[in-house]
Amino acid sequence: MQIKLPVVCSGTSLLGNLYRELPYNEKLAIVKEYITATPAGDTPLFDSAGKYGAGLALEELGKCLRDLGIAKNEVLISNKLAWVQKPLTTPEPTFEKGIWHGLKNDAEQKISYEGILECFRQGNELLGGYIPQLVSVHDPDEYLAAASDETDYQKRYDDILGAYRALTELKEKGEVAGIGIGAKDWRAIEKIARDVKLDWVMIANSFTVYHHPKDLIAFMDSLFRQGITIINSAVFHGGFLMGSDYFNYILLDRNNPEHAHYYQWRDRYYEICREFEIDPAAAAIYFGLHVPGVKSIALNSSNPARVRKNVEMGHIEIPIDFWNRLKEDGLIAEDYPYL
Repeated sequence: MQIKLPVVCSGTSLLGNLYRELPYNEKLAIVKEYITATPAGDTPLFDSAGKYGAGLALEELGKCLRDLGIAKNEVLISNKLAWVQKPLTTPEPTFEKGIWHGLKNDAEQKISYEGILECFRQGNELLGGYIPQLVSVHDPDEYLAAASDETDYQKRYDDILGAYRALTELKEKGEVAGIGIGAKDWRAIEKIARDVKLDWVMIANSFTVYHHPKDLIAFMDSLFRQGITIINSAVFHGGFLMGSDYFNYILLDRNNPEHAHYYQWRDRYYEICREFEIDPAAAAIYFGLHVPGVKSIALNSSNPARVRKNVEMGHIEIPIDFWNRLKEDGLIAEDYPYL
């Protein structure tokens, strides 16, 4: 893949009213701040999906870019394909209940050769003429996990391979520059990468300062050796490392003995960060970036001021003494190879 990715790319789920309905002027400010904060020489990259707000995130992103006067060649877009927008006929959307707000549409999953092409065409329409350079199948791990039995699993896997056949044809025709995959379960990426020629992968909720298993490190190393670009995502574990009680979108309780180890790790992490006068977010971002093959990190914020800080933190250097202390205290593996 010839595209040069920025160090920090912007997630867009909040443009789809994730957790709360965001006024358009706030969305516009977020998009503007990310574009202006992106360093000279880098092209801003927005990571979006038809699933985000049942297509609302794509619509709002396109509208923001037009209102800001951003030319098509001044921005990169990644569209994770798997869901198409359809009319809302129930009190709330059926695809992910309780987390999307103020939606006027629903979403239907379509993973197949024809289905993914429909997702691609509709996504371009929702973006209002902006065309994604990067495309992928969205959360194929969840699609496989929903299989009722082995036969259904194989059918679903064939659906995924069909979808990638369609994306490969789009690349061969020059309609997109790179095809990839985004998933929370990296094992699904590993499986699909054996059967599909990928240009990039997005790993979510998997490789973080808190969680970095050796087998995942080995897989990422194999991707690097193959020349496959890695985008790291969700390095705060759904906000937990930043102080939230949600870990990977599951609500934790400090008073629950089964959850105590999460809080013990975070409390000690914060103590060491204070000792070295390092922002916990900056350390988490640095850790997620400094691995061979990782070219970009996807960050999301509903606060325009935080958007700029996220971009700036992607370029902060952190001393080796800090990482040695984390190793000494057992917060990261003593034999972790990259720091």
